[in-house]
Amino acid sequence: MTHARITIDRDFTIADVPRRLFGQFVEHMGRCVYSGIYEPGHPAADARGFRTDVLELVRELGPTVVRYPGGNFVSGYRWEDGIGPVADRPVRMDGAWHTIETNAFGLHEFMDWSREAGVEVMEAINLGTRGVEEARALVEYANHPGGTYWSDLRRRNGAEDPFDIKLWCLGNELDGPWQIGHKTAHEYGRLAQETAKAMKLVDPSIELVAVGSSNRQMPTFGTWEHTVLTHAYDQVDYISMHAYYRESKGDAASFLAEGVEMDTFIDGVISTIDAVKAAGKHTTQVDISFDEWNVWDFDRFNDVEEGEVAAAGWREHPRLIEDTYNVTDAVVVGTFLHSLLRHGDRVKIANQAQLVNVIAPIRSEEGGPAWRQTIFWPFARMARMAKGRILRLAISSTKGTTAQYGDVDEVDAVATWDEASGRLALFLANRSLDAEATVDLDLHGLRATAVRSAEVLTVPEGGDRLTANLQETPDAVGMRLLEGVAVDQGAVRLTLPTLSWSAVELEVARA
Repeated sequence: MTHARITIDRDFTIADVPRRLFGQFVEHMGRCVYSGIYEPGHPAADARGFRTDVLELVRELGPTVVRYPGGNFVSGYRWEDGIGPVADRPVRMDGAWHTIETNAFGLHEFMDWSREAGVEVMEAINLGTRGVEEARALVEYANHPGGTYWSDLRRRNGAEDPFDIKLWCLGNELDGPWQIGHKTAHEYGRLAQETAKAMKLVDPSIELVAVGSSNRQMPTFGTWEHTVLTHAYDQVDYISMHAYYRESKGDAASFLAEGVEMDTFIDGVISTIDAVKAAGKHTTQVDISFDEWNVWDFDRFNDVEEGEVAAAGWREHPRLIEDTYNVTDAVVVGTFLHSLLRHGDRVKIANQAQLVNVIAPIRSEEGGPAWRQTIFWPFARMARMAKGRILRLAISSTKGTTAQYGDVDEVDAVATWDEASGRLALFLANRSLDAEATVDLDLHGLRATAVRSAEVLTVPEGGDRLTANLQETPDAVGMRLLEGVAVDQGAVRLTLPTLSWSAVELEVARA
């Protein structure tokens, strides 16, 4: 039996829960847009072509902000192609994903969709093949009330009021040789600095995200962030992080511990930011936008799908990286959300990539149904329940041995306390593949009075750790009642099933 003791003190907190931490990502890649969120002619499509069945699932998932339109796609994208009458929009070749882009869905459509979904827009600009003037013009088009060329063009295109987009990404993964318009850190840092300056001259209220490393394994990781921020620190508000994780064959234990690697990655970027701040004697604080993260079997993509796409020629919205997620993946995604939340003092924005079909929590079929993948559930529960202050936990847990990370806590957890509602939300993962876990809460300054809700995602009866939600069995894996949560005179004990992720909400009072 695995055991853990979690000490929680009311006065030991990290930060308010950043609501933008629960973000998603929509890219013009594969079937994320076309036949994902947008499919005219689908039985569930509204008059604008938005799939209402997908919209319902998006609202249930609960993202607060959505990054758009890329991703690798944006580094070759002309934003002007996606405005004006659809019949007049050009059809383009998208070199990033070797596809045909019809531009039937563009900025205005996305703004309308985002209002329906109830999400904030995070707009990415092209700093691969384009630059300062195109970025400045886009801010004017989107945010200026009127009386200028670009703002009046927006009004003629049907949007009288400004879009008022506050969050902007200054390009995407430009440290990567695969990226259209790949740059050195010095080249990008200067471009980001000047682009940011021009954009804020149009609208001083916007917030800007500089491109960070595409992953921690990049040979330029660390030096890239340092160089870029040395140039652009005073012009930007955030620097980005991207990370994807996969299970290596025969090493499920290390995969379940990948949250440890995410913690290390975040801590490294924080250190670099603060080093530049100190050296430059800056007075403002740059924080982190972790605007791409997920589980992704990218070896399969590189070995199979990428070759198939190239061999098939240029097509509209082919199937790309439509990974099927299982119970193990969902538990790992839960621990990634834990990592992001416990760094909420510095990670202020995060976007799971991507929203529909493409390594996504939601799947859909053209002309057919939409359903929740296993990874839908941890995101949905945390987006809904994590409120108030993030609590700083002290966890003493039985250790599990991993090949990549050594000895790692079998139980991983994070918690929030909403004083206004008197609720403590606790999110827990049992990483053990062969043992239940008992967890004792040691509360200081708070006294538990009742269990408001207790749910768990784990291996379903008759299934195994690879059980997934498929079109034919969309509800095979989900949240169910977590039994064995006991509150006795303020003390709390929980029993977590083997390989599980749980969400528990307690009624608490000040002690």
